[in-house]
Amino acid sequence: MKINPYLFFDGDCEEAFKFYAEVLGGRIDAMFPHAGSPAEEHVPAEWRSKIMHARLVVGDEVLMASDAPPGRQDAMKGFSVSLNVDSIAEAERIYHALAENGTATMPIQQTFWAARFGMLVDRFGTPWMINCEQAA
Repeated sequence: MKINPYLFFDGDCEEAFKFYAEVLGGRIDAMFPHAGSPAEEHVPAEWRSKIMHARLVVGDEVLMASDAPPGRQDAMKGFSVSLNVDSIAEAERIYHALAENGTATMPIQQTFWAARFGMLVDRFGTPWMINCEQAA
């Protein structure tokens, strides 16, 4: 069994996933707009270029998403996408890249359990936790 987060965006899924692929070193395996699909007729014309389903692969992990239908997007809350990285430098790089034009909710810093830990909400509204565990 695998558990994969599925995010809903307010029309900027494609931009967000291209950014995440760049920052996280992943690859987009799927990016399907409504246009050309059976769903095309069920969305407004201006929404047909929006994403019906996207899939980002980072290592062995998968993050999926789509653009929520017009009027059906709620702010992302009550969860965070948690990243665990192997080095302090990588934790700080990812944190600062995702935090740009977003909101830092906990600055990246050393904690009693981690060499680095920080929390933020990126410019697309996705909440993140970045963690680099301390050496054993």
